[in-house]
Amino acid sequence: MPKKETQTKGEVTRVAIEDAALDLFMKQGYHATSMRQIAEQSGLALGGIYNHFASKDEIFEAIIIDKHPYKKVLPAIVEAQGDTAEEFFKNALRIVIAELGEEPYYINLMFIEFVEFKGKHASAMLREIAPKVLPVMEKVIKTRKSIRITNPAMLVRTFFGMIISYYITEMIISNSILGALMPKDTVDAYADIYLHGILKPESS
Repeated sequence: MPKKETQTKGEVTRVAIEDAALDLFMKQGYHATSMRQIAEQSGLALGGIYNHFASKDEIFEAIIIDKHPYKKVLPAIVEAQGDTAEEFFKNALRIVIAELGEEPYYINLMFIEFVEFKGKHASAMLREIAPKVLPVMEKVIKTRKSIRITNPAMLVRTFFGMIISYYITEMIISNSILGALMPKDTVDAYADIYLHGILKPESS
């Protein structure tokens, strides 16, 4: 078995602070959560928090980066099966939706990021994940010649844009008449529209 990395006391404390803050942010929102509440929930004195984080904003940014699900999702995408580009992307989308479904807190975090922060922490998050995501998409482009997009960055943007739009619309329609009218294979249908658009091919 691979040897587990041993965390230092400081790293353990940082994780405890992030976990406490995440729980509070999910229950009562970012702005309603104070540093004192985070300290109490993590079992630390208020001064102990400031030994690790300069502000609540810094804690939020650390959560966005440290708890990003890409660490689980990326290896799964790499292993996604499919003889064609279409099969690969449909399988990859199923994997991402399933993984994010197991950790719904991250979608809520991203909504806080979009609404309350206007995406200001996104650059820090992308510095962390872009070097890991871009090679995956570059490999996809090189090994599946039917893909029109040749820019890995654009492929990353459109693929994750599709996932975000799926979750936003899912939340909006989930308890509505539109939700009841959705096909059973909604994820596949969504992927199909991403891959082929909504227009039928013009007959030659």
